[in-house]
Amino acid sequence: MRLIGVVGLPGSGKGEFSRCAAGLGIPVLVMGDVIRRVAAERGLPPDDAVLGGISAELREVYGRGAIARLMLPEIQDLDAPVVLIDGIRSDAEVDEFRRAFPEFVLIGVRSSFETRRRRLRGRGRSDDLVDAEALRRRDERELGWGLGTALAGAERTVENEGSLAAFCTEVRALLLSISGGA
Repeated sequence: MRLIGVVGLPGSGKGEFSRCAAGLGIPVLVMGDVIRRVAAERGLPPDDAVLGGISAELREVYGRGAIARLMLPEIQDLDAPVVLIDGIRSDAEVDEFRRAFPEFVLIGVRSSFETRRRRLRGRGRSDDLVDAEALRRRDERELGWGLGTALAGAERTVENEGSLAAFCTEVRALLLSISGGA
């Protein structure tokens, strides 16, 4: 199985990247869904403060690669030739995936702060932040988990400042080249 991971700051385009992959028939698993499931099991609202707290707690208790380790059985159960993981947040998660899947490829998605902020305002998810200072704090929190190191270590990078159509065209070509036409 070839595992492809996507890393980027909030609002950079990881979700759109994943939708492009799904359009090619590549199964997509979202790391944040693990955190959202824990919040739901605890009866907590899926807002940024709750999800950030659960993420920090899981990493403190089980190590910085905790979310990746929690996902491994779900990935292996898919029994697909190629799987995409959306939302890697740390270099430790990258290490976990590399140990479990020798053909792991990490792709970084980059967008400017203002582009990301504009996108988050329009997305309408309960954990999204529209205030610039709140987004800076979220960026700092996620960079503190090792997201910046993971992003810097990506084998490939996609800049996402243009149109959605142009982004998806670039993503599809990249995924087809990595997956061998999965």
